Amino acid sequence: MLFRGIQDKFKVKSGLKYLQEELAKPPVLVDREKGITSIGCIVDTDRFSKPDIFYELIEEFSLRPNAIKIIGYRRDFDNNSPYAIQIFSDKDLGWKGEIENGYVLEFLGREYDLLINYYEEDNLLMKLLSIKTMARLKVGFGAVDTKFNDLILHTPFQNFNVFKTELKKYLTVLNEL
Repeated sequence: MLFRGIQDKFKVKSGLKYLQEELAKPPVLVDREKGITSIGCIVDTDRFSKPDIFYELIEEFSLRPNAIKIIGYRRDFDNNSPYAIQIFSDKDLGWKGEIENGYVLEFLGREYDLLINYYEEDNLLMKLLSIKTMARLKVGFGAVDTKFNDLILHTPFQNFNVFKTELKKYLTVLNEL
């Protein structure tokens, strides 16, 4: 038990070191055409209880049905509880910033036109997932370090309709829609 605690502490330290190294590098540009055809969403399901509401963006942006991929983070993940979306947790942190979860690997295996970082908490795992995800445009909240997002929206976290309206407005201004 003591060994497990020490091991987890070193995994966090290793993950923080990896994150700092990745942030020091110049961002990798994703070579995709302008326009939104695929969206990835990283959602803090501890603080936002209805992550499946992101599927509304399919109709809002006139996307094909499988254009949105949502992955949620929960601090304490129960394998026996049913969730509407795929979930990862603190238990999935590996060495050198790796996230050891099949759903995460599937999420990272795709390129996105838009990545929505729907979290405000300073959380190592969500930051690691955000930095590793290949996306042309990343959108999030100002509470998180500005290095993780290209577009920062200052909207109430719990009010998804305001977020959706502001996102559509700015994507239209950027000629993405």
